[in-house]
Amino acid sequence: MGNSCSNFGIPAGNGPNPVGCTDLMMDHTVKGSFFRLYYPCQETEKAEKPDWVPCKEYFNGLGDFMKINRRLSEQIFKYLFGSYKIPAFLDAPYKPDGKRPVVIFSHGLGAFRTLYSAICAELASQGFIVASVEHRDQSASATYFFREKTESEMDWMYYRALQQGEREFPLRNSQVKLRADECIQALNKLIEINSGAAVQNALKTQFDWTTLENSMDLCRIAVMGHSFGGATVIESLVEFVSVRCGIALDAWMFPLDDEIFPRVKQPIFFINSEKFQWAGNISRMKKLDSTVIQRKMITIRGTVHQSFPDFTFLTGNCIGKLLKLKGEIDPELAIDLCNKATLAFLQRHLGLEMNFDQWDPLIEGEDDNLIKGTNVVLLQSSI
Repeated sequence: MGNSCSNFGIPAGNGPNPVGCTDLMMDHTVKGSFFRLYYPCQETEKAEKPDWVPCKEYFNGLGDFMKINRRLSEQIFKYLFGSYKIPAFLDAPYKPDGKRPVVIFSHGLGAFRTLYSAICAELASQGFIVASVEHRDQSASATYFFREKTESEMDWMYYRALQQGEREFPLRNSQVKLRADECIQALNKLIEINSGAAVQNALKTQFDWTTLENSMDLCRIAVMGHSFGGATVIESLVEFVSVRCGIALDAWMFPLDDEIFPRVKQPIFFINSEKFQWAGNISRMKKLDSTVIQRKMITIRGTVHQSFPDFTFLTGNCIGKLLKLKGEIDPELAIDLCNKATLAFLQRHLGLEMNFDQWDPLIEGEDDNLIKGTNVVLLQSSI
C-alpha cells in the first residue's frame, strides 16, 4: 500500500509534548464503548506510528458510505491513503505531569475514530488527554466488536443508509442520543481509570493503563465533535452536566430535538466552515444564544465541511477539490486557526493556567481568515 505523493501527511502536534495513542474497547460486545486515546507521552525510540486507516474493512466502509463498489473503493483508497500514519506513537509510555484536562471527541457521519488525528494530536501535544470515540450507532463508515470473549471472531458493523421512504429525523435523533451515551460511557471509563480501577480491554495492546491513575483533572472536562459529532456535543452537554464546555466543528444540527436547546447550560463554541452552512442550520445554532452563558461562533474563510478531518491534508488540489476535501485556504492554516481558537476557548472555560489566551482574539473572529459569526444571511423567517 502506498501513495507516491510523499509531500502529503497529517501535521503533528505543535505543543511541547510528544504524543502517544492507544485503543480501548471496554467490552467485547457491541454495547461496549470503543475509543482511541491520545495523550502526552515520554520520548521513545521503540514506538511506531500506527496506520491512519487501521485495516481494509474501513476502506470498505468508506466505499459503502460514498456508494462506491467495495472492490474498487478498496483499491482507490489504499492507493490514495494506505501509506499514511497517525502523528502519534502507538502504546508509548504515558508522561506524568500532574492532572491533565480531558476532551471527549465525537466523529462525523461516515467517519471513525482515527480520522481526526490532526486535531486530537494537537490537543494531546498541548497537555490534554483526548478520547476519540468510534460510534456504534451505524453512523460510522465501519466499526467492529467481537462475538466471543476469545477475541478471535470480529463482527463488522457498517454505515446504515436511509431506506427508501424512511424518514430521516427519527433515525438521526435516535443515533445522536446513542452517540451521547457512548461519549458519556467513554468518560465514565476514564473516570474509573483515573481512580485506579483495573482495565479490561478487549484489544491486545501494550499500553500500561495503570500509569493513568490520578492523571486526569475531572473538574476540567470538555466535549468536542465535527458535523454529526457537533450535534453529539450538544446532546452530551445536556446528558452530562459536569462537562464544562463544548466545541462544535461545522455542526449538523438536524438530529437534535428542539426541546433540548434551553436545557444546555454550558458555554459552546461553534467553529464553522464557509461553504457548508445554511440558514436553517445556523438558525438552530442561534437557538442556543444566551445573554448569561457564553456562546461563540466563528467561520473560517475558504474552508469546506471536510476541512476538519485529516483527508484534507492527504490529497493534492485537483483531487481534493474534486472530492470536496479541500477549500481555497491552505488546510494547515485552517486547522491551525481552528486548533488555536479551540485552545483559547478551553483555557477560558476550563480555567487552565496556560498561555492559550494569546489566541483569545480568534474566539472573536479577529483574523483576516476568520469571520465573526457566520457568512450565512439569515432571513427573519429562518430565525
